[in-house]
Amino acid sequence: MAGLTIGKFAAAEGVGVETVRFYQRRGLLTRPEREGSGFREYSEADRWRLAFIRRARRLRFTLGEIGDLLGPAEARSTGDIVAAAESKLGAIDEQLTELRLLQCRLRRLVQVCEHGDGDDCVALHLGGTGTRLGGTDGTSPTASDRVPTLRKEP
Repeated sequence: MAGLTIGKFAAAEGVGVETVRFYQRRGLLTRPEREGSGFREYSEADRWRLAFIRRARRLRFTLGEIGDLLGPAEARSTGDIVAAAESKLGAIDEQLTELRLLQCRLRRLVQVCEHGDGDDCVALHLGGTGTRLGGTDGTSPTASDRVPTLRKEP
């Protein structure tokens, strides 16, 4: 793998040349010096770094987070990686909670619209309880809770 030009390096790692250049501009990959051949040649360390970047992207780490994990000359410890992964897990847990809540709200909306009368669906009321679809604490909906009003056809 050592000594590959950018095109061969990118192809070997399954990315485009512009992806390699993008990561270089972001400071995630270094730009090798030109060798005697006049070409920039990528090393095994470059391959490891690109593979790390790609794995981290698949795990939804941002480019900034990846830069922090890589640090200067891969100076980060496994403890840093564990802490970052735990932080990412916490963020994902929060997103899952929000998505489950949204899923519940949408299921209630479908139930109201399928089994209630048209007025209930238009007003986004829950069945006969008179409770509106609202905030997470049972209060009136916030801007992020609101669902567009469905209009009845004439």
